Amino acid sequence: MNRCSWPATDPLMIAYHDTEWGVPLHDDHKLFEFLVLDAFQAGLSWRTILYKREHFRKAFDNFQPEIIARYSTRKIQQLLQNPGIIRNKLKIEATVENARRFLDIKAHHGSFDKFIWQFTDYQTLHHHLQPGQPAPVTSPESDAMSKALRKAGFAFVGSTICYAFMQAAGMINDHVVTCYRYAELRNHASV
Repeated sequence: MNRCSWPATDPLMIAYHDTEWGVPLHDDHKLFEFLVLDAFQAGLSWRTILYKREHFRKAFDNFQPEIIARYSTRKIQQLLQNPGIIRNKLKIEATVENARRFLDIKAHHGSFDKFIWQFTDYQTLHHHLQPGQPAPVTSPESDAMSKALRKAGFAFVGSTICYAFMQAAGMINDHVVTCYRYAELRNHASV
C-alpha cells in the first residue's frame, strides 16, 4: 500500500496518517483540539505531540473550550508541573486565551467551523505533491487565517501553525499523489 513517507514505520503515525490527517473536519470540538495541539507543536515534531496527545486530553479536560476558558492561575501552575504534556507557560496561557477567543468566534459566527473554513472557500484545497516533493509550510490561505485569528486575539497562530492546522483538518490535502489517501480524500466531499 502506497502512502506518504512521513509516517515511516511508526504505528501511531501511520494510524494518524491513515485515519485523521487531511480528513475534512467540521466538528467544533475536534477543530479546537487540533488548534491546541498545533500550537503546542510550534518548534517541535508532530510525533512528539501525537505521543503526548492522550496526556493533553486528560490535562486539558478533553479539550473542552468552555472549561479551559475558565482556568485559574492555580490550574495553569498545575499544568506546568504535568510531565505528560509540553510544559511551556506561554503555550499553556495561550491555550486558555485561545479557548476564550474560540468561544467568542463560535458565538459570533454560529460555529468555529463556519468561520475557519472561509479561508479555503468552504472546500478542501487539493495540492498535487509528488513523492519527495516537500509540502509548503505556508500559503496565502494560512496567511489570511493567521491574520484573522491574531486580530481576534489568538496566540500561537502564525501562518506555519495555521497551515499545519489546515492540513490536519482537511482544509488542505497534502498527501502525495501516489498515496492511497490522496485519491480517497480527493473524491471526498469536504462540506
